[in-house]
Amino acid sequence: MRIVVAVESEEAKKRSEFQGKIAQLRDFNEAFELVKSAVLAKFNMHRAGLSLILQVMPSNLGAYHILGSNVIVVNRAVLAFIKEVSKSQEHYNSYLFMVLAHEYIHSFGIVDENTVRHMTYDLCRDLLGDNHPSTKMAKDDPSSLYPELKTLFSSAPGRFGSEFEVVKNFDRTNMSYIQ
Repeated sequence: MRIVVAVESEEAKKRSEFQGKIAQLRDFNEAFELVKSAVLAKFNMHRAGLSLILQVMPSNLGAYHILGSNVIVVNRAVLAFIKEVSKSQEHYNSYLFMVLAHEYIHSFGIVDENTVRHMTYDLCRDLLGDNHPSTKMAKDDPSSLYPELKTLFSSAPGRFGSEFEVVKNFDRTNMSYIQ
């Protein structure tokens, strides 16, 4: 019985530490570094050299990875909306972690959406627990935590914006010394 309790308490400690890391994220690069370390620990998968682009796109699309590329594109409008309606910085960071993890998993060439959703959910559940916002959003979708998104889905334009922003210093731990 003592061994089971020790294992459970060690798991709870790791989850708590990881939850604290998400709560303290300050930017896209920190979020992505945490995603990469989590995916490496859980699935033993790693790749380098990805770029992040922010772009307005149909509101029912949170992000996508361009197959065969080194680009992840995140919906700027949805990101701004979640930042505005989030209960805390931790909740916003939780969304960012979940959406980047999902697209990072796609970047390994895994194209089946259901497979990636399941892997993202498993990652979040194992590292953060069932009740963490990232896990809840990975299990269902962000509107499960933010029902206001459904209003955005129905009222926002359904097209891609022509302007985009390349996030500087993204995935910077893999940059060469020449910049």
